[in-house]
Amino acid sequence: MVSPHDRTRAVAWREDALELLDQRRLPGAIVHRRLTVAAEVAEAIRNMVVRGAPAIGIAAAYGVVLAARVRYAEDPHCWRERIAVDLAMLATARPTAVNLVWALRRMEGVIAETEGDPVGWLLAEARAIHEEDIAANRRMGELGAALLGGRCAVLTHCNAGALATGGYGTALGVIRRGYEMGLIERVYADETRPWLQGARLTAWELAQDGIPVTLLADSAASALLRQGAVHWVIVGADRIAANGDVANKIGTYHLAVAARYHGVRFMVVAPTSTMDMRIASGTDIPIEQRAAEELLTFGGQPVAATGVEAWNPSFDVTPAALVDALVTERGVALAPDGEKMARLMAM
Repeated sequence: MVSPHDRTRAVAWREDALELLDQRRLPGAIVHRRLTVAAEVAEAIRNMVVRGAPAIGIAAAYGVVLAARVRYAEDPHCWRERIAVDLAMLATARPTAVNLVWALRRMEGVIAETEGDPVGWLLAEARAIHEEDIAANRRMGELGAALLGGRCAVLTHCNAGALATGGYGTALGVIRRGYEMGLIERVYADETRPWLQGARLTAWELAQDGIPVTLLADSAASALLRQGAVHWVIVGADRIAANGDVANKIGTYHLAVAARYHGVRFMVVAPTSTMDMRIASGTDIPIEQRAAEELLTFGGQPVAATGVEAWNPSFDVTPAALVDALVTERGVALAPDGEKMARLMAM
């Protein structure tokens, strides 16, 4: 059931096509894009029409459905060989978010076992991935809100809400549940340069759902934490290594450092599909480097002198030692480390 504080959905399957809320157009315009082939889904993921690790995985799963429909129609005997090209294309759309590959592996399992027309079976699996994500987010919302303690303000970075997931959100799922319980009085949102997901998406999403939100520049976060009103920083994750190191939107790491210095607790909220137990530590997580133009221009206008170069990683890695609580749908790991991660994944 959708509550008054949970009305946003970014990914939907309607009338045999994938519909995505184009997050590049928010908050100025609400535009839904209808995608009918896998190449369109890969392009939407690459160009950030859809973003956020869980939402990317869900979109890719539906992309496999679209690919199967085309490949089976082309040749019902060799469709498995042909769809391999589509799977590879989807897998390389965004390299850091592990949910993308996780979802594709689930779809590959169905492909390997299916006889005859695969579309119905693959659609059922994609819908299951979507529904499981929403259920996991609601579970994480309950578990994370239980850690908050007394009434307070919280700070979040980037967007880990309904726009980044199948619905409800990871970090914003905790915030939604905490607000419903009367434990959160205000949310502070970093603007999150250079794509401004905090300003364009998080602030919009919370405002849509009637949750009090205040926007701040990324560089103002330390000054805010020093004032003492914020008791928790709550963020999502795009990949988590076996030792508990967390890859998330660029700017998360320095926020974690500032939180530790000011005695503010730091919570990471992510489903177990985001855990990559094959990667020993955060140093092994591939970090996507994006176009220099994202920093050198703003709204199509140059903001730096000609000839200036840019370093533009999309993510950074926060060491597990700076994480006070890791919240998953399976449970909570306080001060996560390799041993706690292994126990969590074995549940």
